[in-house]
Amino acid sequence: MERDNLMHGARTALNQNSEIRDWCENFLKMRERQKKSAMTDEEFEKHWRYHRPEIMHEGAAEAIQAYKIRKS
Repeated sequence: MERDNLMHGARTALNQNSEIRDWCENFLKMRERQKKSAMTDEEFEKHWRYHRPEIMHEGAAEAIQAYKIRKS
């Protein structure tokens, strides 16, 4: 339940502030790129296009936390 509340709060923040959303999307994209380093750039862009919504949803709380740490 607590995880769901954190994710909901993070998703709300992403939806209300485009600067935060852009930063978090880039953060999650770079993290995913490191995980998928064997893919070519073209393969990765196709992967990102189709998996971005679930990655953004699952990683919202972590990305917001990273954003806040970066700002301090």
